[in-house]
Amino acid sequence: MNRFDTTPYRRSTVGFDRLFDLMERQARNAGGDNYPPFNIERRDEDQYRITLAVAGFRAQDLDITAQQNLLTIQGRKRDDEVDGEMLHVGIANRGFERRFDLADYVRVENADLKDGMLVIDLVREVPEAMKPKKITIGDQKPLEVIDGDKDDSAAA
Repeated sequence: MNRFDTTPYRRSTVGFDRLFDLMERQARNAGGDNYPPFNIERRDEDQYRITLAVAGFRAQDLDITAQQNLLTIQGRKRDDEVDGEMLHVGIANRGFERRFDLADYVRVENADLKDGMLVIDLVREVPEAMKPKKITIGDQKPLEVIDGDKDDSAAA
């Protein structure tokens, strides 16, 4: 079973189309190319790290593009001149494109290439206007903590 049917969920939810489309697209592409290998790490509640093994690629061979809800990493194949005759080619030197769907308010904070590993740090920053707020009703005063040790006569 390669397909998850989201029809019952689509009938009873509103505004989740993007999520269901993402799930269906991921299920279709599950058997795709796994090059280059990568890790996704959660470093904190709102911090993530993607690490790709890109041995043989230089910084100028890589292109990282972040747009709303999508991170695209492309590696361009180099045509290096070989001094001698190649008897065996076992090191992958092919171009690639890897896409990561990002949640709302996730942005790229940093990208670094060291020892053949491309490390991309992501952070989720929810705008102040989108954070939950406590709403008081009318002239209602906020609740106060009452100390039970005080004498009732002093309160009157």
